[in-house]
Amino acid sequence: MLYQNFQKISLSTLGFGGMRMPVIDGDDGRIDEAKAKALIESAIYEGINYFDTAWGYHKGQSEIVMGKALSAYPRDSYYLASKFPGYDTANFPKVKAIFEKQLEKCQTDYFDFYLFHNVNESNIDFYLDPKYGVRDYLAEQRRLGKIHHLGFSTHGELPTIRRFLEAYGDDMEFMQIQLNWIDWTFQQGKEKVELAREYDLPVWVMEPLRGGKLAALPDGAMAQLEALRPGVSAAEWGFRFLQTIPGVQMILSGMSTPGQLGENGHIFAKSAPLNDKEWETLQKIAGAMIKKEEVPCTACHYCVDHCPQGLDIPKLIALYNEQHFTGGGFIVPTRLKTLGAGHLPCDCIACHSCEKVCPQNIKIAAVMQQFNDELLQNPRAKI
Repeated sequence: MLYQNFQKISLSTLGFGGMRMPVIDGDDGRIDEAKAKALIESAIYEGINYFDTAWGYHKGQSEIVMGKALSAYPRDSYYLASKFPGYDTANFPKVKAIFEKQLEKCQTDYFDFYLFHNVNESNIDFYLDPKYGVRDYLAEQRRLGKIHHLGFSTHGELPTIRRFLEAYGDDMEFMQIQLNWIDWTFQQGKEKVELAREYDLPVWVMEPLRGGKLAALPDGAMAQLEALRPGVSAAEWGFRFLQTIPGVQMILSGMSTPGQLGENGHIFAKSAPLNDKEWETLQKIAGAMIKKEEVPCTACHYCVDHCPQGLDIPKLIALYNEQHFTGGGFIVPTRLKTLGAGHLPCDCIACHSCEKVCPQNIKIAAVMQQFNDELLQNPRAKI
C-alpha cells in the first residue's frame, strides 16, 4: 500500500469510502453488516488506514456500521473521518447535537478528520453566518482534541469555494473535491486543484471513478488505452490519472465488493503516473464522452431523502442518460416499466426540494420534465 505523509502522520493513499457499502435487496438504508465488516477487515489487511463516513450516508447507517466494525481494532491503528451535514440547511442550528451523536454512532471519543460537508451555493451563506456558530464550534472541538484535523468537502463552483476559503482558509487543513479524468475539465477540477495549491492545502479526492462510471469504458476508448498500457483496467487508468496530479494525498473509493477492494489494493501497491501521451489520450477520450454525458449524476442519493414523491432520482437520471447514450430504443422504456406507476419521471411535481441538496447542482425537475416529454414522443415507451 502506498502511503503519504500528512503533517506528522502516515496515511494510506487509498481511503475506504463509507457511502457505497454492500446493501440488502438494493435498499440504500439497509447495509449488509456482515459483508461490510468483512470488507473493512480486508481493507485493514490491505494496509488501508483511512476510513471515511458521514451523517447522511446510507440514510444515517454508515456511521453506525463503520463504528461497529472499527471498534474491534485499536483506536490508534486507523484514522476516522466524518462530516457536519451542511448539505441540509435544517441542520445548521444543531451542530452540537449532531456532532455528539456522531461520536456516539461511531463509538469513538474523537474524529481524526472532520469536514464541513458539501460546501456549495445553496449553503455557503449558512456556513458563513456566525449566528449558527458552526466554525467556532468545530474549531473548539479541535482545540479540545475531539477533532484532530479540520477540512471541508465541496461540489461547489470556484467562486463559492474561494469565498469559503477567504473566510475560513486559515482553519482548513485539507480540501476534498470531486476529481477524475472526466471532471478535470467538466467540473473545473484543474482550477480547483490550483486553488487548493494557492492555499497550501493537500487535496482529498472523492468520486475518483465518478460513481463507478469510469470503471468500464466503451470498446473504442479501451482500445486506445490498451495500445498505451496493455492489460490495464479502466479503473486503474482512473487511479493512475490521480497519481499524476501533484498535491493529491488521499483518494477515497467506495468499495462494495471484495473484488473491487482487491483490485484497488493491487493498484495502490505502487505509483505509476501517466506520461504526457497517456494524459493527452485520456483527455481526448474525456472530451468525446462529455459531449454525450447529459446529466453528471454520481448517485449520492441525497436527493432521494428530500423527494416527497419518493422517486429514485439517481436511477431515473441513469435511465435518462442511457436514453441519450443509446439514442432511444427499447431498453429504457422496458426498465421504466419495472418501476411502475408512482415512480416515473411524470410523477415529479417540480417542488425543487431535491435540487437544494444536490451536490452536482442538477436541475432535476427540468430533467424529469424533459425525460417525460421525450418518452411521450417515443412510440416504444408505453409505460
